[in-house]
Amino acid sequence: MYCYRTMNSIAAEIAGTGSGDRSARGIAAAVGRMISSGQLAVGTRLPTVRELSKLLGVSPTTVSEAWQSLAAVGAIDARGRQGTFVRQPTGPVTPRRYRRITEGPGRFALDLSTGTPDPALLPDLGPVIARVSRQSLTSSYLDHPVLPGLGEHLRASWPFVPDDLTVVDGAMDALDRVASAVVRLGDRVVVEHPTFPPLLDLLELLGAEVIGVNLDDEGMRPDGLAAALVGGVRAVFLQPRAHNPTGITLTSRRSKQLAAVLADSDAIIVEDDHSGDIASGTLASLGVHLPGRTVHIRSYSKSHGPDLRLAAVGGAGEVIGAIANRRLLGPGWSSRLLQAVLLEMLEHQPTIDAVAAARLEYARRRKAVSAVLAHGGVAFTGTDGINLWMRVADERSALLTLAAQGIGAAPGEPFMARDDEPSMRVTVGLIDRDLDEIAHRLADAAGNVPARGGQR
Repeated sequence: MYCYRTMNSIAAEIAGTGSGDRSARGIAAAVGRMISSGQLAVGTRLPTVRELSKLLGVSPTTVSEAWQSLAAVGAIDARGRQGTFVRQPTGPVTPRRYRRITEGPGRFALDLSTGTPDPALLPDLGPVIARVSRQSLTSSYLDHPVLPGLGEHLRASWPFVPDDLTVVDGAMDALDRVASAVVRLGDRVVVEHPTFPPLLDLLELLGAEVIGVNLDDEGMRPDGLAAALVGGVRAVFLQPRAHNPTGITLTSRRSKQLAAVLADSDAIIVEDDHSGDIASGTLASLGVHLPGRTVHIRSYSKSHGPDLRLAAVGGAGEVIGAIANRRLLGPGWSSRLLQAVLLEMLEHQPTIDAVAAARLEYARRRKAVSAVLAHGGVAFTGTDGINLWMRVADERSALLTLAAQGIGAAPGEPFMARDDEPSMRVTVGLIDRDLDEIAHRLADAAGNVPARGGQR
């Protein structure tokens, strides 16, 4: 039989957050934190739904929903009349948000739902691979995971001096490894609202309590971040430029403001610079102000080629060290052959010129579509990258209207950390022809949505 001390401890944990959140999410997060910290050991019997709801002054439905959330990540185990017990978390099975944006209604003549670069604008890998293919790059399983030349190049171009640096298999692999090293069950984590669906799926799998903070034209809002920090936050995830889905780039002024808000906390800052050199905006990293607590991720998939499957991760030494040590028990390192290809591309003038040309072309396409939407009174966000976030009168209706014309777009709901106005993401970087016509179709599909100065 469980101890009444357990029930009182849960109530104290909820009250101790500062917000006293007695919602289903708040209760689940509080119990999750207690499991992660060891306050509730594996095998501990939890109070019944009715008893805990009475103590907290909430409905049994609220506690039941909290228990369901914990069961979904494998943190608790309901055994009928025997009761509900703490178990080792295993995580949910399905990345539901990611599947919603990758499993559309069918094939489109023009699929703008993907968030991927235009293959025609990627640099030619052929000449580079031919030069690298004759090299022998791995002499031992004990070789350093990062090629020395690539490590030197990365450190020279990093936005701040990193404690340590490594290379992994793409931006999502980096986010997975960083989140797994930093976030525990029940931890409160801040993300931008809206944000990248796989990140939300990943944090849900880890059992984190996700707090979405609104964006404006300069990036994450400082007042929203300050409010989130009141209850304590383990990590802050953000995209410093060409934000997916909104296309917003963090300004230098806003970076300083956010760093000031975070100065007195101990939150780890995780920056996902996924667009890299095809982003038009200047990179403003919080690592310039808080280097010891910032982990910066730089991906080369959109700029140099998705099949490179490479991203560099650098910054806070404790986090980078944990990632490198954990990789020793798995893949060990990312292909040194691919690392050599990337290094060659980063120093190869024709490749540098091709990436610069792609950056200009993406900006041209985005500007052309934005002008039509603004003229049509459609609210949208951002000025950078390959994606555009636009408001619509009705998400389903807008998607079906475009699908009937052979155009695919991504639904907005999977990007949202909480409920918000109907929206959709459009990868405008893939519109390689008939820009004006496609833009007008997008505007028509949006329906009658009042604009606010062309931006939302």
